[in-house]
Amino acid sequence: MDFNLFMNDVVDAARQDIREAGYEELRTAEDVDNAFKRSGTTLVMVNSVCGCAGGVARPAAANAIHYDKRPDHLVTVFAGQDKEATEKAREYFVGYPPSSPSFAFLKDGKIVTMLERHDIEGFSAMDVMGKLQNIFEENCAEV
Repeated sequence: MDFNLFMNDVVDAARQDIREAGYEELRTAEDVDNAFKRSGTTLVMVNSVCGCAGGVARPAAANAIHYDKRPDHLVTVFAGQDKEATEKAREYFVGYPPSSPSFAFLKDGKIVTMLERHDIEGFSAMDVMGKLQNIFEENCAEV
């Protein structure tokens, strides 16, 4: 099998996972700016093709939002794939180094907190889901 074809399938599956969970894909810098201009709370999942993204971060992202409190907006950028969008998103994550997979939580376009790779890798999807729901509990209104 051709490696590039294989990787395209892996990337497509990773994109589909997070879209089906209800996250809006931001693929350009303009998409990012427009999404981050919205008022309210936004959870940004910085997606990737690594094992901890597929085995931990994406399942946590999909399941954490089934909670009494949740962000107003769910968006995702794909590190290593949509480079312009990812770079633009990281400009908003002031004080945090680039990390993927990761989750950024913003309020009115300003960073509140992040779950970085070191908060995801080595943990279970349930652990990360709990960390996300703690952020929602502290920062989001009931739905």
